[in-house]
Amino acid sequence: MILEGTVWKYGDNVDTDVIIPARYLNTAEPKELAAHCMEDLDPSFVGKVKAGDIMVAEKNFGCGSSREHAPVAIKASGITCVIAQSFARIFYRNAINIGLPLLELGDAVKQIRSGDSLRVDLSTGTVENRSTGEVFSAPPLPGFIQEIAKAGGLVNYVRGCRG
Repeated sequence: MILEGTVWKYGDNVDTDVIIPARYLNTAEPKELAAHCMEDLDPSFVGKVKAGDIMVAEKNFGCGSSREHAPVAIKASGITCVIAQSFARIFYRNAINIGLPLLELGDAVKQIRSGDSLRVDLSTGTVENRSTGEVFSAPPLPGFIQEIAKAGGLVNYVRGCRG
């Protein structure tokens, strides 16, 4: 799976309360959640994010509560992949469950800036910064997780396996 998009860059400890504020948790509708994604941290995000964009963050992305709403909001906003130095484990699992690909890139994320253009190969973990020419290597997602992402999430993957 090859993804290409413009970077939205964030720092350390972006928690689920910032990704989707608690005041919007009265719905599970992806489009409604996307309409409020990141609004307390980055009010420009919702109005400017484009389908295919890529989110990049530093340490401990998705920390905080275990709400599934956070990766749903990110995916529904048009973000195709989140790359971070590290992820909170429950966010990581929730993202896999809904088919949002994640890559842990370590310290190399510090070399990526907002507005950069990335080309990401999920099968190899290669992240090419087309704006700078730099190429980084992340551990690729295991094959079965790539299949879950291609299916659009765990539920669709299981349905497909059963025929």
